[in-house]
Amino acid sequence: MTHTPATVAAPLAGVRVVDLTSVLMGPFATQTLAEFGAEVIKVEPPEGDLVRGIGPMRHPGMGAIFINANRGKKSVVLDLKTAFGREALLRLAAGADVFAYNLRPQAMQRLGLGWAALRAVNPRLVYAGMFGFARGGPYSALPAYDDIIQGACGIAQLAGVASGGAPAYAPLALADRATGLAAVSHVLAALLARARTGEGCAIDVTMFETMTRIVLFDHLQGETFVPAEGPTGYARHLSRYRRPYATADGWVCALIYSDRHWQRFFDAVGRHDLLEREPELATIEGRTRRIDELYGLVEQEIGRRDTTSAVALLESIDAPVMAMRSVDELLSDPHLLATGFFGEEEHPSEGRLRRIGTGATWHDRALTPPGPAPRLGEHTREVLAALGYARDEIERAASPPRA
Repeated sequence: MTHTPATVAAPLAGVRVVDLTSVLMGPFATQTLAEFGAEVIKVEPPEGDLVRGIGPMRHPGMGAIFINANRGKKSVVLDLKTAFGREALLRLAAGADVFAYNLRPQAMQRLGLGWAALRAVNPRLVYAGMFGFARGGPYSALPAYDDIIQGACGIAQLAGVASGGAPAYAPLALADRATGLAAVSHVLAALLARARTGEGCAIDVTMFETMTRIVLFDHLQGETFVPAEGPTGYARHLSRYRRPYATADGWVCALIYSDRHWQRFFDAVGRHDLLEREPELATIEGRTRRIDELYGLVEQEIGRRDTTSAVALLESIDAPVMAMRSVDELLSDPHLLATGFFGEEEHPSEGRLRRIGTGATWHDRALTPPGPAPRLGEHTREVLAALGYARDEIERAASPPRA
């Protein structure tokens, strides 16, 4: 019997988030909160979030990247350099649960929107900043974007070592997305703590430190010990052979990892005597020391086969393997289609759009997907009216939506 999830209140229903974030990191975090059911009010300057102009679009200000990071939000235009804009934002924050921003703290102080000012109007507020570098260090005031952080935390250098070529960035906003998800976890923990104590708090979630933590979990290696037991760098990740393997007609991605995987692989390719002659290869410690040699062997064996045969070989030894996918192929991937990862929605101004899934399934409740991404200033009048502003004040302050 198929279990149908109950349609109940979303986990963050009733939580209001004031979203003073832009570009990628902050909006990714706040959209995740919207996916959990929070009301997210995105505060934009009169010119709008910069990424409104990035990517294909059907109407100005509604670019693809903006649409994919701002679903389910309300857009309010406020000029925070004016007295009215700042006062309206403080009034909005007074009734909020979370205040998210990704301006540098120095800029927030100049705007009169530091933690002290926000706490004064709402001591229960979770004040969450997402920016480049932790306070108190020589980098604290520096601007930061994803490329800068990938270079600063070692990712670009590691990519160069692994490829045997020049340093390289991962071709996606890796630091923005990872830091945004880290911010979500801290915000949820802060909301749980507030439920127990009744008190809000300020949180800084910084890109450099978050990504350095992620990098060093794998690559601290010998420097884990004091004094060091060896150099930094995880040999398997840095092997020049750790890459998709070319077949006679395509590419496969495979990971032969456990003792049993390797034993079965050696048997399958006619090298069953290798472990007897070289017992070092029977342990993960020994294989890690000789990982280039082993991955080179895998590359040779896969290269002798077509993709179907290579996948069949590795599946026969129960090793993880898949044919490599392109981004275009993801859109027709049979697994993603079968599991409902993609959806579609009708946007009031942009027409039919593809919606990306979250990667999680709640089995005992049905989470309603967030609504469409907002047009610039679409909800300014609605939100300001709810804050008690008179119609003439709203009309003087509100910027018309840009369709």
